[in-house]
Amino acid sequence: MKVSVIGAAGGIGQALALLLKNNLPAGTDLALYDIAPVTPGVAADLSHIPTNVSIKGFSGEDPTPALEGADVVLISAGVARKPGMDRSDLFNINAGIVKSLAEKIAKVCPTACIGIITNPVNTTVAIAADVLKKEGVYDKRKLFGVTTLDLIRSEAFVAELKGKDPLTMDVPVIGGHSGVTILPLLSQVEGVEFSHEEVVALTDRIQNAGTEVVEAKAGGGSATLSMGQAACRFGISLVKALQGESNVVECAYVEGNGKHARFFAQPVLLGKDGVEQILDYGPLSEFEKSALDGMLETLVGDIKIGEEFVK
Repeated sequence: MKVSVIGAAGGIGQALALLLKNNLPAGTDLALYDIAPVTPGVAADLSHIPTNVSIKGFSGEDPTPALEGADVVLISAGVARKPGMDRSDLFNINAGIVKSLAEKIAKVCPTACIGIITNPVNTTVAIAADVLKKEGVYDKRKLFGVTTLDLIRSEAFVAELKGKDPLTMDVPVIGGHSGVTILPLLSQVEGVEFSHEEVVALTDRIQNAGTEVVEAKAGGGSATLSMGQAACRFGISLVKALQGESNVVECAYVEGNGKHARFFAQPVLLGKDGVEQILDYGPLSEFEKSALDGMLETLVGDIKIGEEFVK
């Protein structure tokens, strides 16, 4: 199994690489790529950690050596959010990066599973999908928007609010990966009751948690460490499923049946070919139904921007 991290010299990429080096199954090859010349040094640094995961770093204009033979490609390349920016402000720079990487993946490792971390995910996943489609190699089972950060934030915030063990929390999150398109299904959290006021406040906090970090870092960056953890969790789940482990379920932003939008985040059963089955997200509360209806125009609009960019 080979896992490639693209954007590995950045804040998310380095955190992700560290976590993967320590948590991937023994025998996995880990390839790190970034345009920045420091990347081989990041790999050298991580190679001093005694685990049974081999690691190599690549830099320069061409990611081909890092992509060759990859089973999983995790893309965190791009610019980070700064104070006053929302995820859509990142679009012009990051859209071009994702487009060129998707073109390269189509040629070098067209059967790899691809996890897109680069924001705005609602849009960049659509860009990658349509580039792969243009190249004749698109398999919707193998393309994911990594929305796991919304899940781990939900787990942490619910546990904090209710005095619970965060490791026992399971909070499904559906929709998209920015602002109002993030919909935590608090009505489905087992063993916890919320007042209406708590639901409103907690949903708002989860939707705007990225801004919480951007403001707290006071111009020093956005969420990198928690995103690294989230991407690692998703990447490890994907590797386990590809290696034949059963009942691996994660929420992810994928192309489904188009019930709500072309791409939609909900629980998926992972398997040897990526998405084995898109699972039903279950019954919604009245608040959640209203929030879902209210977000769809935004989500569909975000997706359309990506589709138009590729055209």
